[in-house]
Amino acid sequence: MNEISIQSPDLELDTTGLMCPLPLLRLKKALSGLESGGVIRVMATDPASRLDFGVFCEQAGHPLLKVVDDAGILIYWIRKAPST
Repeated sequence: MNEISIQSPDLELDTTGLMCPLPLLRLKKALSGLESGGVIRVMATDPASRLDFGVFCEQAGHPLLKVVDDAGILIYWIRKAPST
């Protein structure tokens, strides 16, 4: 993992204002269009996204690179797992 990837994601997704399950559904859809190894930056305000994204990334094999809470906006950096 390099810092450039986190600072310059390949794709950004704004799910602020959406509640469960919409942030996770939008993340899954966005990841399907992203190349393996690409980094997506997701912004969410739903507190449940912390658990939802963590479990999803663990089960799907997508590395969760970083999570930041910026005044109630959760910002996630996720790297798409290689296709198997």
